[in-house]
Amino acid sequence: MKELQGSPKATGRRFAVVVSTFNQDITDGLLRGARAALSDAGVDSTGVTVVRVPGAFEIPLAARRLARTGRYDAIICLGCVIKGETMHFEYISSAVSQGIMAVSADTGIPVTFGVLTTLTEEQATVRSADGPDNKGREAALSAVEMITLVDAIEDGAGHDG
Repeated sequence: MKELQGSPKATGRRFAVVVSTFNQDITDGLLRGARAALSDAGVDSTGVTVVRVPGAFEIPLAARRLARTGRYDAIICLGCVIKGETMHFEYISSAVSQGIMAVSADTGIPVTFGVLTTLTEEQATVRSADGPDNKGREAALSAVEMITLVDAIEDGAGHDG
């Protein structure tokens, strides 16, 4: 029986980070976490392209366009949607999560979800603070692991004989 798992190292790989400027104090924290995780994984800063979009709703389109260029091994999506008094939160959260999932499924490029969907600004602040629990960091680590897992699958490591 074979078992495949991604690696925590991605030296020489290329990443795009799509980050929303809405709730920028929060998303800047997510971006710091993602950059730190990529650096820890051996990714040179020249291998990272940051693309800023106005809000979370625009993340899937930018991610799809980036994936289609063939220039990136993975795309990390970062944003923040905080619940307000209307249904807007539910619509945006659902559209963004489904859009990001569709980009990955349709293109075969790992696209990770680092979009906070919180009830309060305080919850978002905690999840974007520097440190190991930063959700931008987690999204970047998932991207690293997924590109190395995809490599293992494509190399035929999962086939016997």
